[in-house]
Amino acid sequence: MKNVIALLALATVCSAGTAVALDDHHDDHGNHGRIKRVLLISIDGMHAVDFANCAKGISTVNSGAPYCPALAALGKTGVNYVAASTSKPSDSFPGLTAIITGGSPALTGVYYDVAYSRNYNAPAKTTGNGVAAGSCTPNTAPTGTTTEYEEGIDIDQTKLNGGAPGASLTDGGINSIDSTRLVRDPKNGCNPVFPWQFVRANSIFSVIHKNGGYAAWSDKHPAYSSVASGIGPSALDDFYAPEINSNVIALPAVQTPTGLSCSTIPDPGSDLTAWTNSFLNIECYDTLKVNAILNEIDGKDHLGQKKTRVPTIFGMNFQAVSVGQKLIEKSNNTKGGYLDAAGTPSEALLGDIKFVDASIAKFVDELKDKGLYDSTLIVITAKHGQSPIDPNRYVSNLINGSSPATLLSNAGFIPDSESTIGSGIGPTEDDVSLLWLKSSSDTLASVKILEDNAASIGLGQIYYGPTVTVNYNDPTVDPRTPDIIVTPNVGVTYSGSTAKQEEHGGFAHDDTNVMLLVVNAESQPQTIYAEVGTAQVAPTILKALDIDPSELDAVRAEGTGVLPDLNLW
Repeated sequence: MKNVIALLALATVCSAGTAVALDDHHDDHGNHGRIKRVLLISIDGMHAVDFANCAKGISTVNSGAPYCPALAALGKTGVNYVAASTSKPSDSFPGLTAIITGGSPALTGVYYDVAYSRNYNAPAKTTGNGVAAGSCTPNTAPTGTTTEYEEGIDIDQTKLNGGAPGASLTDGGINSIDSTRLVRDPKNGCNPVFPWQFVRANSIFSVIHKNGGYAAWSDKHPAYSSVASGIGPSALDDFYAPEINSNVIALPAVQTPTGLSCSTIPDPGSDLTAWTNSFLNIECYDTLKVNAILNEIDGKDHLGQKKTRVPTIFGMNFQAVSVGQKLIEKSNNTKGGYLDAAGTPSEALLGDIKFVDASIAKFVDELKDKGLYDSTLIVITAKHGQSPIDPNRYVSNLINGSSPATLLSNAGFIPDSESTIGSGIGPTEDDVSLLWLKSSSDTLASVKILEDNAASIGLGQIYYGPTVTVNYNDPTVDPRTPDIIVTPNVGVTYSGSTAKQEEHGGFAHDDTNVMLLVVNAESQPQTIYAEVGTAQVAPTILKALDIDPSELDAVRAEGTGVLPDLNLW
């Protein structure tokens, strides 16, 4: 394994950062640009070109006027990194992990929300999505298992509160996690591996909390309590995670920033088994987290029920744009996505972008109303992009072809929990294929099968051996590293679905090139064309708060640097 993993086994030796300012008085004017807090926003799926188009305007959309005026206004005092790249793979789980730890999958061990680890055993109880239960005997050789960190580990994934005992309608959080559905570590007494333990590097939430700050985060699954890696749950002073893949319900007294009432389900004819199945219902879901941020700006907890502190670090992810890009909603014959390769949004996607923009306008207005805007750094980026932008390039490959995991499952090379044969959760494939083999000794034989069937799997590039280990750890040493990674031709997705037209997870430009805008009231507008990574957000946030970035494992192990040309320090 590379030295980056060995470094984590050493005692942490780093200079202590300066404690963050704890002044929560509302009126922060006159602080001469000192950053006291950071609002971090992920607009999942938001490409750099989406921001460019909506901020500048397109002649055929919105009469040529900008259709994201709030984002456009922020851009006038922000630093815009147009060549920002997400993690590779570009799934939500490694994407978010990179943003908040600064680490690559080689360091963090996070490759996908559903992945595989050779050093763990199956959960005691089958997950909601089908990772089968298995046995575990302490201090014996691990069997290996698919790892799931999404809705399948909830107590009840059909409920918005995840089934947490005694929880209110929308509020479950960490208490929604069913520990019997977590993979187990035989080297640690077969104890369950909680999300924050799964990530092998510490996060900005842990570092900021340790330095006396108040840390809050809102996201789409209770599993995303993974952001507490390092310290663990106590690093999150406030955590909100209504389950996005729960059944859609009415949300009394909830209204979106664009005026849509959620007191009744706005799109009742859609598939109500998940909020992501409707362009409108997803806006109601995201509004729950928008309201949480507004409450936190006001110095309250996410539900607004008790007085706390204005967070030092807080934020959320938006899912609406990702849904607007991917979804084909057959119940009302509405197609999202783009109209062309230039990124012209469909009406459905346009509506979701306008919703997100109106939400961000609410944040800005509330910060200004409370006298907090001048001393707040706003970072807007995305966990992942979405591919392909060009609607003519999309291919649902399982309709007319095959997938790498299918071929290798048929050959007997894939572990049962990742296999396409059977009724389990299945392989880790979207517009990328991550392949863990029963034995790494079968790598060359597996590669030959894939190369011999290149046309049927839409093979673009194949990585194995040195082309894996140059960016990741040796799969024969690191239990998390895939033996083979396949990136298909642009537009090819290993899916048989007719309800979507884009996907993410892969290495393509549309998957990885995302919006990255860093804004403070006193910053100067700039466009940075040099390539940067979203992993640089983590050390940048710490430096802006006068905390030593080297308190992050990723900075010490991988040398992750701060974003250039910010002029904030």
